[in-house]
Amino acid sequence: MTVESTAARKPRRSSGTKRAAGASARKAAATAQSAEPQLVQLLTPEGDRVETAENAEFRSYVEDITAEDLRGLYRDMVMTRRFDGEATALQRQGELGLWASLLGQEAAQIGSGRALRDDDYVFPTYREHGVAWCRGVDPTNLLGMFRGVNHGGWDPTSNNFHLYTIVIGSQTLHATGYAMGVAKDGADSAVIAYFGDGASSQGDVMEAFNFSAVYNSPVVFFCQNNQWAISEPTERQMRVPLYQRAQGFGFPGVRVDGNDVLACLAVTRWALERARRGEGPTLVEAFTYRMGAHTTSDDPTKYRRDEERAAWEDKDPILRLKAHLLASGDADEAFFEQLEAESEALGKSVREVVRAMPDPDTMAIFENVYADGHALVDEERAQFAAYLASFESEAEGH
Repeated sequence: MTVESTAARKPRRSSGTKRAAGASARKAAATAQSAEPQLVQLLTPEGDRVETAENAEFRSYVEDITAEDLRGLYRDMVMTRRFDGEATALQRQGELGLWASLLGQEAAQIGSGRALRDDDYVFPTYREHGVAWCRGVDPTNLLGMFRGVNHGGWDPTSNNFHLYTIVIGSQTLHATGYAMGVAKDGADSAVIAYFGDGASSQGDVMEAFNFSAVYNSPVVFFCQNNQWAISEPTERQMRVPLYQRAQGFGFPGVRVDGNDVLACLAVTRWALERARRGEGPTLVEAFTYRMGAHTTSDDPTKYRRDEERAAWEDKDPILRLKAHLLASGDADEAFFEQLEAESEALGKSVREVVRAMPDPDTMAIFENVYADGHALVDEERAQFAAYLASFESEAEGH
C-alpha cells in the first residue's frame, strides 16, 4: 500500500497565495517574537520585594527564608565574588594560565546552589565557582587546573559535585544519564546540569533534552543566559526565548531573573521538587549578564558597548540584596564591615595557597595512561627523559 504525503494531497496554491501565506507567517512569527517573555522576579533591582499573582507559586518556595538566611545568601555572593576577583588578579599576575570569571552571575549560582539537597548531584561547566562554594568544595581546589599543576581534581562523591567540564555542553548528557540511573535506583534525589546560552546551541544539549524527556529523568537543566556566547549575542543564536525551547521536547521551561537570588532559589527549588516527584525534567533559564570577559584571554570591549554593561551594573545581584537588607533592617553596617574583612582574608588565603602549589612531577604525564602499561608509552617516556637530561648536560657543560 502506498501512503501519499499530506503535502502531495494538497492542491497547488498560486504564487500570490504563497506570498500572502508567507507574509502571514512572517507577521505571526514577528508577533510571537515581540511578545514579552515571562520573567519570574521576587526582588527588584532596587531591592524591593515583588508580590504578584503570577509569582505566587514561586514565592511559596521561599516563605521559610529568614533574615539570617538572607544574610547567608549575601555572604555567599560576596565571598564568591571576592574569590573570583582574586583568581582573575592571579591570572593577570602570571600565576594562572587562564580564568573564567563569574562576575555578575553570583545570584544565579548561589540561588540555585542553595536550593540543592546534600544528596542531589551537580554537573557543572567551568564557571560554576559559586555552586562549588555552596557544595563545600575548597575554592583553591578549583585553581590547580588553571595553574597547570593538576587536572582539576577533587573527589566528586564527597560533595556530589562533578569535576569541571571544559567540553561545551557534554555535561548535560552526563547529567541525564546519571539522572536515569537515580530513577532506576528508586532514589528521590535530583540532578542539576549547568550550561550557558552558547552551549544551548550544541547538539549534545538537544540530545540531553530529548533523552531526559523520553525517560522522564529527574534532572534540572539550569542555563545561565549571560547574553554572550564569547562574542556572539543571543539574538544571533536563537529566534525564541531560550526557556521556550523546552516546549518542543515536552517539558516545562521557566525564565527567572538571574540577578535575583531569591527568585533563583525559589524557581530551582520548584524544579527540583518536580524532579523528585517523578515529573521529569525542567529547563530553567537564568536571565543574567556576564559583567567581565568570557575568560581572561577575551576582550569584551571588542564586541559590546560600555553602555550595555553600565545598564546591567544597575541590576547588580549583590547590590540588590544589600539594598533589601538595609531597607528591611535585616543587616547593619557592622555586618557588612565584618564581611568585608572576611572576604579580604579569603583573598589573602587564596593568594598564598596558589603560590605555594607544588609543581607536578614532570614524568607524571606518562602515568595511568594504560592500566597495565604500554610499550609505546614506555618508549615515549624514555625519549622525554632523554630530552630533559640534555638540558642538564648543557648546564653542567657551562
